[in-house]
Amino acid sequence: MRVHDFGRMDGPVVLFGGPYSNLAALEALADQLADRSAICTGDVVAYCAEPVETVCLMRALAIPCVAGNCEQQVAEGADSCGCGFEDGTSCDRLSQAWYSYLAGACDADTVAWLGDLPEIGIFTQQDRRYAVIHGGVTAINRFIWPDTPAEIFLEEISALEQHTGKIDGIVAGHSGIAFHRRIADVQWINAGAIGLPPHDGRPETRYAVLTDGEVIIERLSYDYERSRRAMEDAGLTQGYHKTLSTGIWPSEDVLPQSLRRQVAAFASG
Repeated sequence: MRVHDFGRMDGPVVLFGGPYSNLAALEALADQLADRSAICTGDVVAYCAEPVETVCLMRALAIPCVAGNCEQQVAEGADSCGCGFEDGTSCDRLSQAWYSYLAGACDADTVAWLGDLPEIGIFTQQDRRYAVIHGGVTAINRFIWPDTPAEIFLEEISALEQHTGKIDGIVAGHSGIAFHRRIADVQWINAGAIGLPPHDGRPETRYAVLTDGEVIIERLSYDYERSRRAMEDAGLTQGYHKTLSTGIWPSEDVLPQSLRRQVAAFASG
């Protein structure tokens, strides 16, 4: 595994994941940064319509970032997103369209940048040592949820520390649901995703702010109608374009039962 030291960040750090090719969302987050540092948990490119533009902005902002499964798959020229969806599920079928668009839209320079991202990042804040990953260490596309059993978290912490040594906290993403949980003496911070809402019926997305060991989950408002129009113009109308407006995912296949909800709002969106 490639491990990169992101350095010391003693002020507040904005933690976010999943820009998902949603340029308007990343622009809105950039407006929130002010003089704060920021770190991304990967999947800069995915569901939405502007992958190259989103990568260009990430590079211009010089935000440290680890590789998500989408970065790895595009860089390797793979024929699927590698998200970890079960074969034949709605999530799997929906991913075929947006991933095909993504892979075709990325130019050589973008692909090279995606392929150069590390799997693990390290940073320190107020003498606490944090590691940044995408989904899990045992699998980059491992879905870990707020109510995932503690032994799964402990397994991932143990696997991570084999590469990094002792850490005080882990910043992760992939699942698209922001949460904060303490496992033994380690903080697990899922920074959520700014590119799609967390299946809660609202278009705002989520990110986290880490200050002196304390975590606050924030809402991000942005011009989601602009992003939806971009998806429609690109022919990305298989479902996630509605999600930007309704705040409801087109499928609950990947979600644990505790996070599922009525999806009627999506159908009428």
